[in-house]
Amino acid sequence: MTVAVRRLPDRIPRDPARTILRYFSPGSDARIAAVVGRVLDLDETEAAETLDRCIQTFAPRHNDLMGHFEDHFARGRVRIPTLGAISDVKKKLIGAYFTMEYAYASAALFNPSIVPALHQGPAGGDTRFIMSLRAVGEGHISSVVLRTGTIDAECNLTFDPVDERTSRLRAEENRGFEKPRFLRKLIEVSSYTDPIGRILDRLGNEFSETELLDAIESCRKDDDDQPGIATAAETLAWMADCNYRIQLPGPDELNDLVMLPASPNESKGIEDMRLVRFVDDDGSVTIYGTYTAYNGSRILPQLIEVREHTRQLEVLMLGGNCAQNKGMALFPRRIDGWYAMLGRLDGENLYYLTSDNVRFWNKATIIQVPRFPWQIMLIGNCGSPIETEEGWLVLTHGVGTMRRYCIGASLFDLEDPTKLIGQLSEPLLMPCPEDRGGYVPNVVYSCGGMVHRGRLILPYGISDVETGFAVIELDELLAALKA
Repeated sequence: MTVAVRRLPDRIPRDPARTILRYFSPGSDARIAAVVGRVLDLDETEAAETLDRCIQTFAPRHNDLMGHFEDHFARGRVRIPTLGAISDVKKKLIGAYFTMEYAYASAALFNPSIVPALHQGPAGGDTRFIMSLRAVGEGHISSVVLRTGTIDAECNLTFDPVDERTSRLRAEENRGFEKPRFLRKLIEVSSYTDPIGRILDRLGNEFSETELLDAIESCRKDDDDQPGIATAAETLAWMADCNYRIQLPGPDELNDLVMLPASPNESKGIEDMRLVRFVDDDGSVTIYGTYTAYNGSRILPQLIEVREHTRQLEVLMLGGNCAQNKGMALFPRRIDGWYAMLGRLDGENLYYLTSDNVRFWNKATIIQVPRFPWQIMLIGNCGSPIETEEGWLVLTHGVGTMRRYCIGASLFDLEDPTKLIGQLSEPLLMPCPEDRGGYVPNVVYSCGGMVHRGRLILPYGISDVETGFAVIELDELLAALKA
């Protein structure tokens, strides 16, 4: 059976005009000191005039320009410990020299994921949605952009208007941690040592980043194993940096927010976020997102969570021997009391994972392998499973000849998702002639669709450049899968 796919005219293209502010370092501590020294040599009048010209040029383009200058001055100053008193004008001017505009979507805006928003409007035919997109800018660094909007009864998409000044999500200062979780993750990644234990012994069950630094400094003064304490301090700082929080404007104010890499694991990019609207057994709702963190040599799966009625986004490392490789995607509810996840542990086949803790994954069963010519190289998911009356609908991607990526579909049993009911032998969506060109040619790829009024809404990346949309009748797709 063939399944009709209606491609919508809507496109989300890359956009070099949209910029955010980032810290800019000229290089070594000596270079930073030289720049600061040149600013300090300016007289106050010249410094004030230079700062005013900068403000007039860039303030209309960015929110909280002065706040960024102050933050970036502080970040540069820690690398010059002997720096004395400086006027407020010169602090801000130094911060301006340590700031750059970053066109976060200048190269690409693709690999989308879409879910119903936490809060819906008045009952009717429209559905509010949240969409994540992978944005690529200078240096091919990937970040995540959030967009919100509405799908009407006829499956027309309307995106909320974006402000001329994009807001960047920024990590919370002096974060808090829970020692049991912190300790468990250290053990999971084989990083726990006796010196680390001696540092953690000086902390309570809950501690702040400042308290962690104080405990490290205390051990440096008292402990005879100075090399061990130095290594432990580096490991603990790495662990703290990889788990952080971001304050949101509000759970309903996510439109056009940008999440840049903020930890060592993410230094070279945040890739392919898969969103899911998760409803727990008690009825509480959380937006989770799984993504791939890349540091230039290693990839690690990470998790974000935004809980109902909160203004906080939490970023967490995923642990366990099954938390590896790309493309982990959480189910939208528990199954038999367990959290459930799809993954591709070996980079080639599709696995079903279960856990009693959404952050740690140690059990996996292989459920699908490449079978058809269009997916012989590998098979993976295209987002979180979608619950239907007939079973779990899983959109998949496969790689065939000439490294062509296509999107397919499979159906798994609702009660036992290790049981495959059916799969399409041919792709549901493949690169059409006009969409084959791009940064990575011959690719269609999605990080998640959603069902709206009996139709599957499928956003998809086009050759790693831009985003398109397709609509599929759900009944027709399910019938083809069952056949």
